[in-house]
Order: sequence, then structure tokens, then C-alpha cells
Amino acid sequence: MSTFQPGAKTFELGPNQYGKAETRIVRVARGGAGGDAITDLNVSVSLRGDLAASHLTGDNSAVLPTDTQKNTVYAFAREHGIDDIESFAARLAEHFVASQPTIHEARVSIEQYPWDSVDGVHTFRRDGGEVRTAVVHHGAHGTQTVSGVSGLVLLKTTDSEFHGFVKDRYTTLPETTDRILATSVDATWRTAGAPADAAKARAALVEAFAGTYSYALQQTLFEMGSRVLEQCPEVLEVKLSLPNRHHFLVDLAPFGLDNPNEVYYAADRPYGLIEGTVRRSVDIPEEVRWTF
Repeated sequence: MSTFQPGAKTFELGPNQYGKAETRIVRVARGGAGGDAITDLNVSVSLRGDLAASHLTGDNSAVLPTDTQKNTVYAFAREHGIDDIESFAARLAEHFVASQPTIHEARVSIEQYPWDSVDGVHTFRRDGGEVRTAVVHHGAHGTQTVSGVSGLVLLKTTDSEFHGFVKDRYTTLPETTDRILATSVDATWRTAGAPADAAKARAALVEAFAGTYSYALQQTLFEMGSRVLEQCPEVLEVKLSLPNRHHFLVDLAPFGLDNPNEVYYAADRPYGLIEGTVRRSVDIPEEVRWTF
């Protein structure tokens, strides 16, 4: 039986990274009489490189402070503006690698919170819980962009069934040929080059959900991913996470009432969680397979 010996070189430092998480930034593009525009972001930065000394001896000579990373986000918003989150993330990631000889890879993750103008000038309304996302990896293998959307809540009142499933002694769920199908979509998609049109990809997800007669949420997931690949030829693969927001018919018989699929109880948990990736049936180039 082996035991740990003090002073023995039993351990080594594995993969590591550091950065500044969740820098909140709101940029107002002043439009004068034409009205203002708001960009509301949550930016996280992670860096990798020759950083072992900081972990092993506390030598910080290769460490760019995370506070500096935060300040860079704010400065870039002023100096370069924010056109789209993919471009902003790429600009930041490329800067950290180019400006720091000890940093070899950078990942910038951004969440964008949508606002709609109320009066066309200076007043805005937060547009629900849906969030646009982008993650940019930059390093020796080039730049890779993964875009997406989270919290996209969709519901259809019919055109959904669920039956023919496995039953054992613990099964109580009844089969149904007419049910509410609801989910909160978390989706990401990646390309080999320039980012895909996010609005077009989102529209494809919504259209597929609405237009698919569903016999299972798994089937709907595949149709949603396939629609993005059809509509956005530059996309290599789509990853989807679809929690099943269950809606159960309320038994109104004790009150002498029928319930022809009209009154439901919306359960938030526990919930089914359906996840999967839809990709093109071709070899993905090695240079775009790497992940941070």
C-alpha cells in the first residue's frame, strides 16, 4: 500500500485558467433626435498560458490582473463600440492573446439582455427573460465562435402526443394523444468561420417547434436542430437543451365538471430534460474541433 511522502513530487499542475467573470456593462449609443440604443451585456473572460509559477510559487509576473481585464472590457466598449456580441468577444479575445506574451488562449463569453424602445427616443422596456449568448475561443488553432440563445420559452396548446413508451411497475403516467408541449430552449450553434445570423437561427428554432407535429420532445429537438442547419449552411452543429415544462390536466370530476383539455396545472419541477446535438453528416475539420 502506497502512502503520501512529504516532499515527494507526487502532484503536478493540470490544465488551469483564470479571468474576470460577469463584468456587467450597459452601453448607450446616443442617437439624438433619432433615439438612443441600449446594449446590455454580461462579459466573462478566461485566459490560459504560462501561468504555472503563480500556482506553484505565487510568482505573479505572468499574471494580467483580472481587474485589468474588467477595465479592458469597458475601454473597448468606448473605443471600438459594440456592433454585435460575437465581434466584440473576438476583439477582446484577440487582444488578450496578442498583448500578453504569457497568454496563449483566451475565451470570452457574453450574455446579451434585450431591451425594446417604448417611445422611440429614451424609454426602454426589458424584453422578457430570453438571452442571446456568444462564446469566442482564440488561440493557436485560430478563432472559434459559438453563438446561441437561452431562456427562449415556447409553448403549443396541441399537436403534441406522448404514448408507446416503456411501462414497468412504477409507471403511472397515462398515455396521451393531445397535450400541451412547452419548453425553455437553451441552444448553441457553431461555425467554421464567420458567425451565423443569430436572428435567422433563432427564427429557425421557433418555426420548427411550431411546425412539427410532435410525438416526443426528442423528435421536436431533432427537427429544431435540423431546421437551423437547413437555414444556416455555415453552421456545423447545434446543441439543444429542452426542459419539458409539464402541464397536467386537472381532475375536475370531484366537482361534477368535465375537463376537455382546457384547465391545466403547470408544474415547474421535477421536469424531463431532453438534450442532444444535431450535426452535419460530414467530418468536422480538425481546426474547429478544439474546445477551451
